[in-house]
Amino acid sequence: MTEDEQHLNLLGIFHCIVGGMTALFACFPVVHLALGVAMLTGALDGKDAPPPFMGWMFIIFPVLFILGGWALAACMIVAGRKLQKHTSRMFCLVVAGVECIMMPFGTVLGVFTIIVLMRESVRKLFDTGGEVQAVS
Repeated sequence: MTEDEQHLNLLGIFHCIVGGMTALFACFPVVHLALGVAMLTGALDGKDAPPPFMGWMFIIFPVLFILGGWALAACMIVAGRKLQKHTSRMFCLVVAGVECIMMPFGTVLGVFTIIVLMRESVRKLFDTGGEVQAVS
C-alpha cells in the first residue's frame, strides 16, 4: 500500500467519524421540535399561551436544521467511502470544501483532504479507478 493510499484510507475513516458526529449534533434541535409540538397540541396552554404560528416556527426550522445536518452527514460518510475506494474525486473535493465551515474538526479534515486530493499522484490514482499502475 502506497503512502497516498494510506492517506486516503485514513481520510476515509475520519470522514466517517466526523460524519457520525455531525449526524449526532444535528439531532440537538429535537428539543425545539418537541416544544413546537407542545405549543400546537395545547400542552402549554395557560393565560400566556403562544400563538399558533410560533408553534409552527418551532417545528419547521428544527426539522430543516435536522434534515440538513443529516444530509451533510450522509454526504460526509459517502465521501469517506469514495476516498477509500478512490472514486469521485470531484465529489470528495466539494464535500471537503463544505466541511471547512464546520469548526474545528471539519475545517482540519477538509483542509487535509483538499491537500491530499490536489496531489498529482492521487489524481492519477483516482483517474485509474483505484488501481495502482506498475512503474516500468
